[in-house]
Amino acid sequence: MNVSPLAPFRHPTFRVLWMATLASNLGGLIQTVGAAWMMTTISSSDDMVALVQAATALPIMIFSLAAGVLADSFERRNIMLVAQILMMMVSAVLAIFAVAGLLSPWLLLTFTFFIGCGTALNNPSWQASMGDLVPREDLPGAVTLNSVGYNLMRSVGPAVGGLIVALAGAAFAFAVNAVSYIALIVALARWKPQRTASTLPREPFGSALWVGLRYISMSPNLLKVMCRSFIFGLAAVSVLALLPLVMRDLVAGGAFSYGIILGCFGVGAICGALLNDRVRDRWNNESIVRASFLIFACSAVALALSRQMWLSCLAVLPAGACWVLALSLFNVTVQLSTPRWVVGRALSLYQTATFGGMAAGSWLWGVSAEAYGTDGALIASGGVLVFGAAVGLRYVLPEFSKLSLDPAGRFNEPTLKLDLRPRSGPIMIMVDYEIAQRDIDAFLSLMAQRRRIRLRDGVRQWSLLRDLENPAIWTESYHVPTWVEYVRHHQRRTQADAEVFDRLLALHCGQDSPRVRRMIERQTVPVRDDIPLKEHTEIL
Repeated sequence: MNVSPLAPFRHPTFRVLWMATLASNLGGLIQTVGAAWMMTTISSSDDMVALVQAATALPIMIFSLAAGVLADSFERRNIMLVAQILMMMVSAVLAIFAVAGLLSPWLLLTFTFFIGCGTALNNPSWQASMGDLVPREDLPGAVTLNSVGYNLMRSVGPAVGGLIVALAGAAFAFAVNAVSYIALIVALARWKPQRTASTLPREPFGSALWVGLRYISMSPNLLKVMCRSFIFGLAAVSVLALLPLVMRDLVAGGAFSYGIILGCFGVGAICGALLNDRVRDRWNNESIVRASFLIFACSAVALALSRQMWLSCLAVLPAGACWVLALSLFNVTVQLSTPRWVVGRALSLYQTATFGGMAAGSWLWGVSAEAYGTDGALIASGGVLVFGAAVGLRYVLPEFSKLSLDPAGRFNEPTLKLDLRPRSGPIMIMVDYEIAQRDIDAFLSLMAQRRRIRLRDGVRQWSLLRDLENPAIWTESYHVPTWVEYVRHHQRRTQADAEVFDRLLALHCGQDSPRVRRMIERQTVPVRDDIPLKEHTEIL
């Protein structure tokens, strides 16, 4: 059954936050126009102009993973509130410095960098909140509507920004951006998200960071998405980073013309968003992404060769559509392939790859424009986009996951007779299976999946043992650092993971369920019993 792309609007909180985000996005785009155009007036260096885009993307690359850890560990609404207030304050100070005539090229980049830091803090929590605001079946529509909202503002924001810069100056554009955060701050303050109670202490920052990295490294489909998104960001950002130079050097336009062509890019993006569902119904994910790479390459080359404003505007229309089609598809693939407990970290790593590519590309194409001209840099970026399409011949993008990633909810913490503390460990687990000889091949195939799931979700030193005297007995063994981590590991298990265990259980031919032994490990012999029995517990 096809779900309406407008279905997420049925949910009031999503609708209010989406509308408030429109105002914030409009202000951000006006700020982008003001910063880029001001740089062309205070610096004659082409690479400094391109670095405005890099200064926005670089903090997202650097801090996004840390922000993803925070998004999975703390209430996401509070994180977004802090980020929005930070960006409002920086924008206000930037406006004051601009009015006072105190901005230098590097100071402008510094302010832009701090606004990018707020974006880096905000994005993982906002993206991960989609699953909190709408049910799973509406998630693709919510991601698409976010793209529609942003690009709706992109279609008018740059033109409005160009008009503001032309009539009132860049300082007024910065002030408008500072005011634009107010609606979203109020909407976030009024949102009361449902809190999920946890019996476990909050995961330490370093451990949570490592767990996120390990989860991604053991998820091949997510690695493919991030590889392709990095290449796309690296090459496709050339158009956005070099548009001020295209206007100044190739088309001989002004600030208003720059806003108009950015608006055309936004119109193309809206068209791409509106066609999103129809395109996904007709073609598979890899075909859509490959076509996006190739069409964007053609747009970049056409922009390089154009010397007419109307032709340049036409050239960026398909680029905007491909921008949304590719990036929204990457985003939805990550969200539908990741369980809720780690989705903030997965999205932050995806954004690190994408914006890392954009930051590197902004610098690369700026330097290339300085050395070989704006048109030469755009043509070279088109070649990289063709390469990105060719990568798909070897690393095919996965289809959307149909697996249930909701918590399995089957684990009941066992009653222990030793008085363990939460940090007691390390803990060694041994699970004994009895497998008939005819089922060994199937058992080993399932155990390969089981191993990946265990390691991905946090265990260490996984091994599979076979009894030499009774070959039907197989023992799965693994370690976790503490008892808390053992409980956390089981709470991470999804319904899709549980299906693998059910199939293993079907192969077990013992009279009872597989025996599970949970032991605390000591690699040296203590001089006394360092873990006492619980009260009223006796061992005969």
